[in-house]
Amino acid sequence: MNKTYLTKSYEETQKLGEKFAHDLSGGDVVLLFGDLGAGKTTFMQGLAKGLGVKKRIISPTFIIMRTYEVGLPSQGVLSENKEDSHTGSDIEKLYHIDLYRTETIKDIEGLGFFDILQDKKAIIAIEWPEKLGEHLPKGAWVVKCSYIDDTTRQIIITKRD
Repeated sequence: MNKTYLTKSYEETQKLGEKFAHDLSGGDVVLLFGDLGAGKTTFMQGLAKGLGVKKRIISPTFIIMRTYEVGLPSQGVLSENKEDSHTGSDIEKLYHIDLYRTETIKDIEGLGFFDILQDKKAIIAIEWPEKLGEHLPKGAWVVKCSYIDDTTRQIIITKRD
């Protein structure tokens, strides 16, 4: 599965994230790739809204990880039919992790990161996942955000083997 989207505003990028959230199930990992300003956090804000998170989402750059309680989403953008869409009943938490300021895999292990990956009642969204190197989780969703111009972003969503 490989879908490419062009969003023409902050709101469109958030809306895409919100719709994408409905395609997720408990235990899913979302890897958010892209340069500074490419739209990762904006997409993440929509994803959180789609999961029913009520709190304001800001990038956890300085604290590395934030945890949110989630609500129940409905139909997603990648599902071909309603039977494939998830109901949200298996998701209780959203972990938003920003690895931008981490230096080594030891920094990441210190978060309890590898334990968090085992949480089947959570969505784990990771900005700057390239810092994981060989530890990138298999089967994760890959969201690649690219800056096109001041308002336009290209977002490619795939599933990692």
